[in-house]
Amino acid sequence: MAYATMNGMNIRIDRAGRIVLPKPVRDRFGLKAGADLELQESAEGLLLRPVSKHPSLARAGRFLIHTGKAPAGFDILRAIDEDREERIKKLAGL
Repeated sequence: MAYATMNGMNIRIDRAGRIVLPKPVRDRFGLKAGADLELQESAEGLLLRPVSKHPSLARAGRFLIHTGKAPAGFDILRAIDEDREERIKKLAGL
């Protein structure tokens, strides 16, 4: 159940902890069943934001560039060193 107020819209959480976004809101943001939303917490409250899905690889000239985010704790220099060592061993027949 949703109802408008002067400052926005109130919605209710059901017993399973779910909320329903009213159809006009879903339509305005282009949200369909199964859409991903990002939930952010702040001192002011909660913010729901649609997750924009973009390909993680984009073409830059003749190269593919990774435009996504690396996982937390990922060490790119270590990954490059490990890949280089693996290629050297493969070329050496080890």
